[in-house]
Amino acid sequence: MAFSYKPLWKLLIDKEMTKKELMEATGISKSTMDKMGRKELVSLEIIDRICAYFSCDVGAVIEHTNDGGSDEEK
Repeated sequence: MAFSYKPLWKLLIDKEMTKKELMEATGISKSTMDKMGRKELVSLEIIDRICAYFSCDVGAVIEHTNDGGSDEEK
């Protein structure tokens, strides 16, 4: 199982906002933004900051993906 930040990237496009502008507005570091770009996990605090900034639900920022089946299937 994994998480994708595609909804966030789409949201930024819709808002005509750059990643740098989001970083400045929310106080997210470049290294954290880089992690998100590499589809790595970030803390819920970061997700909370983004959701608070956009006044949106978590689903508008991340989505859960199944990257190869559940542990039960393996």
